[in-house]
Amino acid sequence: MALQSMTGFSRREGTAGRYRWVWELRSVNGKGLDVRLRLPTGFEHLEAPLKALAGERLTRGNVQAGLAITVAENRLEAAVNRDALAAVLALREQLGDLVDQKPLSLDQLLSIRGLVEFREAEDDDAQRLARDKALVEGFADALSGLVAMREAEGQALMAVLSGHIDQIAALGDIVENDPSRRPEEIARRLQAQVATLMEGTSSLDRDRLHQEVTLLATRADIREELDRLKAHVSAARDLLAKGGPVGRKLDFMAQEFNRESNTICSKSNSAAVTAAGIELKVVIDQFREQVQNLE
Repeated sequence: MALQSMTGFSRREGTAGRYRWVWELRSVNGKGLDVRLRLPTGFEHLEAPLKALAGERLTRGNVQAGLAITVAENRLEAAVNRDALAAVLALREQLGDLVDQKPLSLDQLLSIRGLVEFREAEDDDAQRLARDKALVEGFADALSGLVAMREAEGQALMAVLSGHIDQIAALGDIVENDPSRRPEEIARRLQAQVATLMEGTSSLDRDRLHQEVTLLATRADIREELDRLKAHVSAARDLLAKGGPVGRKLDFMAQEFNRESNTICSKSNSAAVTAAGIELKVVIDQFREQVQNLE
């Protein structure tokens, strides 16, 4: 399953009967899926099925979808105001011989204000259903275009994130292989520190001093942190290979990476390890920043 970015754009246009329509879809980062539709007046009934379609293809992102419709062919129809016509005929009857009783001509009827109105012809049920079907299909096509763009950006992000994970693994190896972590080097440093403390004094309890040195040596050990770092690297690579909506999980992995790097820096007893730890934190921040763009 392909990775998806949360940013993308798509535009589709077409015709439905006498209407011309244009869909424009935009998406940006979001904690969840938020689909906002801008529909012309009279098309609000399409909102529920359109949001259902978006929910089938997307899991995260703030999506804005706008529909523009123009009428390519005007159809006019004449509407007779029958109440007004009845009033005119009744008045004619009341006036009797005072007015000409010849039948009213069409020109005379049209000349009476408000008696006949010309208005846009309304679509029948079959035409409305066909129009709505075309609009929903157009939205689905635009949605496919949006998903395709998000997947293309997701593939680009995958390459970047894979590079960051490789850097994290390489820096972990630098820390693990640093000479300061060799048992003999740790022992030599501790012996030198103990000798300095014991020099010129006999008031220190050697047994207690031995316990403190052992505790310091244990606290300075970063074996567990390095093991966990390797496990997180493996898990992050598996998530990228799996694909799909893994952005939240990778964001959690970034937090775990950061936790291990902080501990490594705090336990470091070598300038080289500290430098690698700082570089590790920089790469992890870059990794997390890019992960925020993933679905």
